[in-house]
Amino acid sequence: MLSPKRTKYRKRQRKVRSTLFGRATRGNQISFGEFGLVALESHWITNRQIEAARIAMTRHIKRGGKVWIRIFPDIPYTKKPAETRMGKGKGTPEYWVSAVKPGTVMFELAGVSPELASEALNLAGSKLPIKSKFVQRSW
Repeated sequence: MLSPKRTKYRKRQRKVRSTLFGRATRGNQISFGEFGLVALESHWITNRQIEAARIAMTRHIKRGGKVWIRIFPDIPYTKKPAETRMGKGKGTPEYWVSAVKPGTVMFELAGVSPELASEALNLAGSKLPIKSKFVQRSW
């Protein structure tokens, strides 16, 4: 599961809207591979969802080719236990999320045929909570 090795601060404010406004200005071009999976909506994607998509993709291409994960869950998501009274501080970090904007390239793939890459990336996209599309690099 992806998570930061260390962070400057253990807990962080949510900032739900400010991190998800507008289109992606960075990470919106295919940089490493030949094919990519691009987000069409904004959402928080958890480390478990990223891992599930990665496993689905690599199994479909039968561990051929090369896979790049372009998003990293660096925002801690905290939660207080059930049936806990108000106050007593912020909850403990439960999992990590990555804020994804529309246009962000989430996964890249190289070394496989376009048909196989399309199937693999669409399968990976089905594991994510957002709409996504398959794109091919234009040289």
